[in-house]
Amino acid sequence: MANERSLTVSLEEFGLSKYEAQAYVALIAKGTISAGELAYYSEIPRTKIYPTLLKLENKKLAIISKSKPIMCTAIAPEDAFDEIIHEQINKVNAMNSLVSNLKKASEESRKARGSEEKRYFHISGNNVLPQLQMMIEGAKSSIKIMADQWGLGLLAECKEQMVSVLRRNLDVKLLITPSHICSEHFRMIPDGVDIRSSEITQNCFIFDETEILLVDNDNGKGATFSSTDILSHNQEKIFSNIWKNAVKTKALADMSKNEAQEIYKIIKTVSEFGLIHILNSSFVSKKPEIELFKLLEKNGVSLKTKSLDDIIEMMDAVVKITCSGHVNFEANTKNITVESKLNSGHSLPWVSILDGCLQKQGYKTRTVYNSNSTKGEKVLIKISKN
Repeated sequence: MANERSLTVSLEEFGLSKYEAQAYVALIAKGTISAGELAYYSEIPRTKIYPTLLKLENKKLAIISKSKPIMCTAIAPEDAFDEIIHEQINKVNAMNSLVSNLKKASEESRKARGSEEKRYFHISGNNVLPQLQMMIEGAKSSIKIMADQWGLGLLAECKEQMVSVLRRNLDVKLLITPSHICSEHFRMIPDGVDIRSSEITQNCFIFDETEILLVDNDNGKGATFSSTDILSHNQEKIFSNIWKNAVKTKALADMSKNEAQEIYKIIKTVSEFGLIHILNSSFVSKKPEIELFKLLEKNGVSLKTKSLDDIIEMMDAVVKITCSGHVNFEANTKNITVESKLNSGHSLPWVSILDGCLQKQGYKTRTVYNSNSTKGEKVLIKISKN
């Protein structure tokens, strides 16, 4: 009974009325029967059975005898619905043709307006990591990454793929947030990846300057974009601008997280506020080295409790990062040498901080500055006890 109701509903979808569908299903089940029997088995009122049979006959779904009592027989389904099926197929084909023509008209309209359709694909949170691993393995020339905590965690699970592309000498650059320098995930990134730090607001992976994977750090979902010339160009430009001003992290790799964070804070504080602070202080103080020392303390970097060796070690890392140079203490001569491969006074802020630290610790200092257009600059700090 339930199956007959299901068939009746399906026939109604083919355009039959409820009574027509009930009558045809009953005829298929019972074979040749009288109109009265059909009314009984199909549960159609006797006053409605004959008009219903005429409609079935007109639709070539049943045969009605001319004799009395009136006998009726269903046309076999394969014969009865052949015409209806072809009619439905023709409708579907016509709709497909219509959609194709509309799509063609839409594309021609976009081209006329100078626009072009590009495709992107959504990726569920569970499939982002496999997708990232596949895209890393498929990279041909370069990978550029901006990653916050979420993105860095994903990369940490791609170590095998990262090692593989590094063996092929791909250029792999990674931008991370300052809070993750020397973190657990940071240390899982293989050697050979060039890592710098800056304020990152997105998880963006750029492959060969043509494919992009974006990952939402709120829900872990992603989206891939392929052959998106404008988008990839813009993301490349954003990456390059951040990269140029980002802090190098290679000199920090062997430090503890707290030490690395402190050095990053020194570099960012002096880079962002140092010059303005010195200029503002020049009206009330003739010792810029002391003023830089105070600036650091004001921004949460305390150097007064550190030993001379600790300060020199920190300044050595700072100069390596900012000037590609180094700081050396000569115990025999009591001199500190600050060397920079860059000219134009790049090392002077760090010399001033060293000088300020020495003065705070009771040393008397004298600095000698030398510059060479090809070799960079060298500053000698001569120290003696007051």
